[in-house]
Amino acid sequence: MSQPSAEPGFRPPQQARSRESLQKVLAAAEQVLAGGIEEFTVGAVAERAGLSVGAIYRRFAGKDQLLYAVKDQLLGELEAAVGEALSASAAELDEVVAAFTRALARTFAEHDRIFPELLDAQRADGRDRGLAALAAIQRVFVDAVGPCLAEVRREDREEAVRMAARTIIGACVHRAATCRFWSDGRSWSAWAAEAAAMALAYLRSPGESRPPDRVG
Repeated sequence: MSQPSAEPGFRPPQQARSRESLQKVLAAAEQVLAGGIEEFTVGAVAERAGLSVGAIYRRFAGKDQLLYAVKDQLLGELEAAVGEALSASAAELDEVVAAFTRALARTFAEHDRIFPELLDAQRADGRDRGLAALAAIQRVFVDAVGPCLAEVRREDREEAVRMAARTIIGACVHRAATCRFWSDGRSWSAWAAEAAAMALAYLRSPGESRPPDRVG
């Protein structure tokens, strides 16, 4: 698990005991956040962690910085999960696409009550961190497809792979943000299998990666 980088002003602890204390705080923060962003206060996190409010403030400037640290950690987990899954997958298009969608789905499923709140509570700095994470996992996917790029039948293969990555990521984020209010009746694993099948159908279908410009 990666250490949170958090926003300016937060310094990750160096000592093992302090790191354990930080993980305790972040775990408590995630549990509180699962109840809704309205319930997310420093006091509530301190109570859940069994610490004083002052102990939280000695590490974080306030609620916003603590919320950012939770998001930063979960995005770090997402990046790590995707990277590990793709590094372990075979250099075949089916395997790479399936590993990518499964890793995304598994991480979102493990925190399915948290990601919607984080997505709803984004500030400018939080959006930047989120976009950086999404760009990173897209790059990892594109690199993983590299050895089997010949299996892609679109006219512009590399552009098609990027398109597939953005579509899968976008669909995953949208599902996480809306699943509580607009359920598709599927498990995350079933969603991953169907998303992979759709992406593979696109990548293996001949044709232009972009529609031609219309004249007139």
